[in-house]
Amino acid sequence: MICVFAIVCAFRPDLSKRIEDLLSREEDPAVTTEINGAPSEAGQDVYLKEDHESEEETDLLQQNDGETMEETKPVEEKPGMEDGISSDYIPPDRSEVTMPEAMSGRNGYQQIEDEQEQVDETAVKEIQDRLETGYTGDGLEFDTQYYPYYAMLNEKGKHLYRQLYANANGLNPEFAPVERVTAGELKNIFTAVYNDHPKLFWMESAYAGKFTRNGVCVEIDLKFNHTAQDLGNAQALFDENARQILSEAEGLANDYEKERFVHDALIERVSYQIGAEMNQTAYSALVNRQTVCAGYARAFQYLLQQLGIPCYYCTGYAGESHAWNIVRLDDGYYNVDTTWDDAGDGTYDYFNKSDADYAGSHIRQEMSIYLPPCNGQAYRGLEPESSSLKSLEDVGMAEKQVLTDMQGYYADCYAQILQNGIGSYTFYNVIEGEELFHEWYQEYQTDNYRQAYMRNAMAEIGASSSEMTLEAEELQGGRYLISHRIWVR
Repeated sequence: MICVFAIVCAFRPDLSKRIEDLLSREEDPAVTTEINGAPSEAGQDVYLKEDHESEEETDLLQQNDGETMEETKPVEEKPGMEDGISSDYIPPDRSEVTMPEAMSGRNGYQQIEDEQEQVDETAVKEIQDRLETGYTGDGLEFDTQYYPYYAMLNEKGKHLYRQLYANANGLNPEFAPVERVTAGELKNIFTAVYNDHPKLFWMESAYAGKFTRNGVCVEIDLKFNHTAQDLGNAQALFDENARQILSEAEGLANDYEKERFVHDALIERVSYQIGAEMNQTAYSALVNRQTVCAGYARAFQYLLQQLGIPCYYCTGYAGESHAWNIVRLDDGYYNVDTTWDDAGDGTYDYFNKSDADYAGSHIRQEMSIYLPPCNGQAYRGLEPESSSLKSLEDVGMAEKQVLTDMQGYYADCYAQILQNGIGSYTFYNVIEGEELFHEWYQEYQTDNYRQAYMRNAMAEIGASSSEMTLEAEELQGGRYLISHRIWVR
C-alpha cells in the first residue's frame, strides 16, 4: 500500500501538496454562537464553541495572501438571501439613464459602508471572552408587506436581522453574531435592516466587523450619530414633527389622498441641502428640515408606514447615486421621488409613476432590484405635471396687478407711459384669460389701441411720435405677460 501511495504521489504532485497542507495546517477556530436553552437576551450567558469548516465552506471563506480577506460572494449571488429570490423588475440599460438638467446635483444618497478587520487567534479568543450577543431579537416579528428587505433573507439572515435591529434599537453598539456569517452576508443583512427601518434615525449607514482569517465574523460594531447621546429628547422632537403631518393626514378619505398629503407636506417643509447634518436620515427632513434625497425618501417612508401604507426605500442610479420610494396602493406599486418633485414650486412630475415612466431617469441597484415592479395605473398621472410656464412671482408681478378687461388694460398702459414720459423704455402688464388675450390681439391688429390710450398719453407728455413693439408670453393659470418696448419722442 505504501508503494502504491508513493507511485500515486509521484504522478500526482498536486495530491501530495494537498496532503502536506492538510498535515501542516494550523487549526483556526471559526467561531459561531450557540445559545444554551432559551433565547438569549443582553446579560444572559452565551456559550461559544469552535466549529471547523467543511471543505466547501473553507473554499468560500479562503483568505487572500494571509493578509486581507478576499471579497466573499458578490451581491449578485445574494449571500445571506433567500435561495431562488427573483424579481419581475426589468432594469433599463444604464447607458440610457440620464439626469434631467433641472435635477443636477439633487441626489446625495450614500451607499452602506462596511469596515472589515481581520483578527488573529489571540484577538478571537479575547473577543469570545469579552463579548456577548446582546439583544438577540428572538420573538420579534416583521410584517413583510411593510418590511420587504426582511422577506429577501433566508432563515439565518432573518435571525441576524432581528439581532441587528434589536441591538440598534437598544443602543448596544458591540455584540457577537448569533449566527455564523461572512462579510458579504453581513452587508446584505445590515442593508436590509437599514432600508426597512427609517425610525432608527440614530443608526449610521456604516458599521464595522471583525473576522477570523477564514472570513467568519466574530464581532459586529454598529455606529450611532450624536442623537443617541440624548435619544429621549431627540425621539420627542422626531415624534412631534412627524405628528404635525400625520394628524392632518389620518383623517383623509383614502391611502392615495394620505400619500399625496404627505408628499406635499414634505415638499413644503423641507429644503434640499447637500451639506445638511444627518442627511441620510428621516430626522434631517422632519426635524432639521434640510436634507438630501436619502432624507426625503426615509421621511416619506416613515410617515406612510405610520399611516398603514406600505412604502419602501429604493436605492439606485439617477445620473448619480440616488434614493426614492416605492409605494403600494390598492391596485399595485408606484415610484415616488419627493426630492425631484421639490426642484421647483412643488410638482408631481415624479409622483406615482410606473417603472416605464422612470426608465429614462432612474435605475434600481443593490438589493432594491428585488422590490416589486411598479405597474400601477389607477393613481398614475392624476396630478398635473409641472410645465415650463412661469408664475406671477417668476416675472415679478403681484396678484393685484392682474388685469381682467380691456378698459383696465388701457388705463394701465396710459398710466405707465405718463409715469415714464419721453424716451426709450419697456413696461409690462398681465392680462387674464384666453378670451381677453384674443381681444387684446385684435385691438392691435386694427390699431384701436391708438385711440384707446396712445394718442391721449402722447398729448399728455408732449410727444410728437412713437414706435412700439409687443411680446406676449403665456404664464401659469391662463395668464399672459405683455411686454411693451416703446420709443416716445
